[in-house]
Amino acid sequence: MRISRSILSIPASNPRMIEKGLASDADIAFLDLEDAVAPTMKSNARKQAIEALNQADWRGKPRAVRINPVGSPFFARDMVEIVEQAGNMLDLIILPKVDGPADLLTAARLLDGLEPGLNRVSPIGIEAQIESAMGLIRCEETARSSPRLESLVFGPGDFAASLGMPVRAIGVRDEWDRDYAADRLHYPLMRMLVSARSAGIRAIDGPYSDFRDLEGLKASARRSKALGFDGKWCIHPTQIETVNAVFSPDEAEIAAARALVTAYEASLSAGSGAVTHDGVMIDAASVLMARAVLGIAERVQSGAS
Repeated sequence: MRISRSILSIPASNPRMIEKGLASDADIAFLDLEDAVAPTMKSNARKQAIEALNQADWRGKPRAVRINPVGSPFFARDMVEIVEQAGNMLDLIILPKVDGPADLLTAARLLDGLEPGLNRVSPIGIEAQIESAMGLIRCEETARSSPRLESLVFGPGDFAASLGMPVRAIGVRDEWDRDYAADRLHYPLMRMLVSARSAGIRAIDGPYSDFRDLEGLKASARRSKALGFDGKWCIHPTQIETVNAVFSPDEAEIAAARALVTAYEASLSAGSGAVTHDGVMIDAASVLMARAVLGIAERVQSGAS
């Protein structure tokens, strides 16, 4: 399991941003060939992404690229040129605007044909962005459609546009949320999360576009964490510290999880059928959640060491 608390988007057309982004504390930094690159710059950005995959210092981060969507005039060239010229270095492809299994399988089967000549030990992974009404209603099928799929990623901006939902800024609560008096994105987030978990893959929330509003970012990240998401996209390096902190168990959480597991194991060793800890009945599900916290903490520590 990759550690995926913070995922930083870097325009592949900007060498200075590439260098800065790869040096950041983001768990994953990806080179963006889609929304961050103007159509006239796509070819040059692709070349710069290939150069960065082959030559840049990624500091242990997975080498990741967001390509253009299936059906666009740039998709096939993105896939073929990047995999043929940097496929030995590539770890992860982020596929935007996935409307169903057919989109994901198009990319996966193209990789099936390109990979055999690369001498790779492990297959190139895919993350699929759910960004439309169609993508949401088919995300359960998408989540199970390919063993290459590692994560579902929510795209709040395009999703809102596909519904005709008024939004002032991507991921940011506004007067429309206050008028609705509830979280307008709860349903798509929860449906996507359940789909991902049912397939045993990660779930990642999309970006918070106001990079100066760290309190708003923190609230947005805590909402995602409360649901069970693994991490959140960042559009600016200043957001990384906040997102990492939210998705990392703190010392109190770690200590409580260890104590719960210890109490459960001691009770089982003593042959007790009923287990209590801190005055609360605990069971195998409680231990599963506690061990998940400890697993995240261990991966965070491994990534930091």
